[in-house]
Amino acid sequence: MKKTLSVLILLIVILSGIPKLSYSQNTQDSTKYQIETIDGNEYFGIILNQTSETIRIKTDKLGEITIPQSEIKKISQLTAVQSKNGTYWLDNPQETRYFWAPNGYSLKQGEGYYQNVWVLFNQAVYGITNHFSAGIGTVPLFLFASSYTPAWITVKFSVPVVENKFNLGIGALMGTVVGESKAGFGILYGIATFGSKDQNLNIGLGWGYAGGEMASNPTINISGMIRTGAKGYFITENYFIGTPDNFMVLMSLGGRRIIKHTGLDFGAFIPIGGDIGSFIAIPWLGLTIPFGTKTQN
Repeated sequence: MKKTLSVLILLIVILSGIPKLSYSQNTQDSTKYQIETIDGNEYFGIILNQTSETIRIKTDKLGEITIPQSEIKKISQLTAVQSKNGTYWLDNPQETRYFWAPNGYSLKQGEGYYQNVWVLFNQAVYGITNHFSAGIGTVPLFLFASSYTPAWITVKFSVPVVENKFNLGIGALMGTVVGESKAGFGILYGIATFGSKDQNLNIGLGWGYAGGEMASNPTINISGMIRTGAKGYFITENYFIGTPDNFMVLMSLGGRRIIKHTGLDFGAFIPIGGDIGSFIAIPWLGLTIPFGTKTQN
């Protein structure tokens, strides 16, 4: 166990000590836009002229082009830090969580996502305000003729203490098993996230409860995210779970690939300690699809 804790401490040091990714800036980046069309194409450039019927932009690769307004799905302003070596690094579309654990960043008002893990786990979360989000989830076992179906709701309130550097949040997951009496379960948690949306370290404390009883010891969560490219992320999510009789560490390593705006999560969870006598790696495969419209601050 001491060896396991040493490895995790080393991982935390590495995550917190990696220098920030260097970005090449362009003096015009603050006025550049991403234009998405209804047929799935994306264009990046400076808006030269805009009317009720068309929009004319100057792109780096195609030169000046004119796009009918009727074919435009979305226009987003880009910032200077989103350009690296001529390639645009768009906002992290899954910035508020790791594989499952939340962090101190919040969904914007009107922004949401649907998450599915191994087909069975389903959850949808929506930004009520820029600092408060709520969601619902279920494992629809009734589809397999089961009499019991877990279901839950989630809430999270988070605030930036230092913009894009330090965020704090509190939240809860409250659930039950439909078809079972006295089957309430959930967790109350607090989180602190250090770093940017693309590279951060998250530390959380959570108190779980089930059957009307609260856990005597908190579960500690230490998670991290590092952007590895325009559409790739390294993710680790780790839990330190203590009970009066036992102690277990649930480690994970994996990544996220952004396909358009959809996130594909993959990795493995490895339980260590407790009553587990041999090495076990539990694969993780999830899909997150955003919906709604992000409201800019």
